[in-house]
Amino acid sequence: MMKSDEILKNLEQLFPNAKCELNYNKDYELLMAVVLSAQCTDKRVNEVTKKLFKKYNIFDIAKLDSSEIAKYIYSLGSYTKKSQYLKEIANFLVKDYNGKVPNDRKYLENLKGVGRKTANVVLGELFNVPTIAVDTHVQRVSKRLNIAKENDDVLTVEKKLMRKFPKEKWNKLHHQLIFFGRYLCKSQNPNCVNCPFVNICKYKNKKL
Repeated sequence: MMKSDEILKNLEQLFPNAKCELNYNKDYELLMAVVLSAQCTDKRVNEVTKKLFKKYNIFDIAKLDSSEIAKYIYSLGSYTKKSQYLKEIANFLVKDYNGKVPNDRKYLENLKGVGRKTANVVLGELFNVPTIAVDTHVQRVSKRLNIAKENDDVLTVEKKLMRKFPKEKWNKLHHQLIFFGRYLCKSQNPNCVNCPFVNICKYKNKKL
């Protein structure tokens, strides 16, 4: 197994400027964008949120009927359910925090549509809380690189990543693993030729 510092070094060479690719100007915009990104690409989310947030702020969204929100996000998967999530999130944030997103994991995870992964993204991005959000990319590459086992669930993968890598590296590592999975170690037809991890990769070894 490759040592943690070697993995970090290679990821830093590959993606030195990895960061959140969801566009946002206000804290609630990030939270809502992450909720919308479930089973959807960041690029598509950015297309719909650009129009939605240009017309409505969080106080407006709290008052809108969810069907009106749905008109802006209909191109996303599960748009009916997600429009209801956005309205409820807006309602609670307006009522409890005057529209601000709190640095409070328990509160965030109690909001509809917000799970541990979403909370991790928001806490890490907005408040620099050390977190590793495990999405499909992070889960896939963690297993391919033998950091996690094939049948590990997302929480187990997260815990194994946290044990393997220094806490001060978690936030950037999270983005670098996403970039690695999104642009190099893709689910289908990964770019193994230009990958520095081929010697430890389960996927590569299965193909040989």
